[in-house]
Amino acid sequence: MKDESIRIMLVDDHPLVRESWKLLLENNPRFQIVADFSNGTDALEQIPLIKPDILLVDINMSPLDGFAVTKTVSTMLPDIKIIGLSVHNQPKYATRLLQMGAHGFLTKTSSLEEINQGILSVYNGRIYICEEIKRNMPPAG
Repeated sequence: MKDESIRIMLVDDHPLVRESWKLLLENNPRFQIVADFSNGTDALEQIPLIKPDILLVDINMSPLDGFAVTKTVSTMLPDIKIIGLSVHNQPKYATRLLQMGAHGFLTKTSSLEEINQGILSVYNGRIYICEEIKRNMPPAG
């Protein structure tokens, strides 16, 4: 039995980043890039029509950042699973995004193996935080 395709939408204001992620993700036969947008405003208009399984969203964009996109999508379309992307590796960004309804967080320096693992984990209903962020979290207790 063939595994179903995971429909992914990319939202990042850097064209090179979007193109790189598309190329990397499309190497995985399970992943289908259904759309990509350079800003949160355009993405929010199209998300209800495209209905991706996974939304990969950069947190640092203008005029609408990834936090605002996450909050809106998680409220309006809670079935869409959101994974934040950032160059920042401080846990506070991941924590804030998860509080707004995201299901995962990857840094832009995450390995391809970890990106694939994160997307699959989130798609299967788990929360995923990349190792780089976990290493920077203060010890519990």
